[in-house]
Amino acid sequence: MNGMNFLDLVKARYSVRSYRPQAVEREKVEYLLECARLAPSAVNFQPWRFFVVASDARREALRRCYHREWFAEAPLCIAVCVDEADIDAAIAAEHICLAAAEQGLGSCWVCNFDVPLCREALELPATLRPVVLIPVGYPADAPAQKKRKSPDEVAEWR
Repeated sequence: MNGMNFLDLVKARYSVRSYRPQAVEREKVEYLLECARLAPSAVNFQPWRFFVVASDARREALRRCYHREWFAEAPLCIAVCVDEADIDAAIAAEHICLAAAEQGLGSCWVCNFDVPLCREALELPATLRPVVLIPVGYPADAPAQKKRKSPDEVAEWR
């Protein structure tokens, strides 16, 4: 997938909900984190903190926050946390997802999870709030056809 243009990358990225048990190489995880670290933020505040959850014990604790079988399959999860500025966290999170696709990895946004349980599982300080969990791994499924509105339905020229 290396060398693809941005539109091809966006088309290739999809929400992976089935993962192979294969471990993700540390270099690839560091690449994802570097892409997220370089994400833009309002007035360059960079309010995020990324937690890579890879140990069996932490992954098991994190699974209590979101009860989906496919979530438990991922060999690691990146928790995106902020002290404020959700939109900045969203930009960084999507950088992780796009970088994962570029590296041949799958990912999926998870936002509907138990925040207090997540905070406890990650032993977060009161100043940080988890906003996105991103399971990451090698996909065991294939992308389905994307259903998107037409350009005329989402954009207007004025």
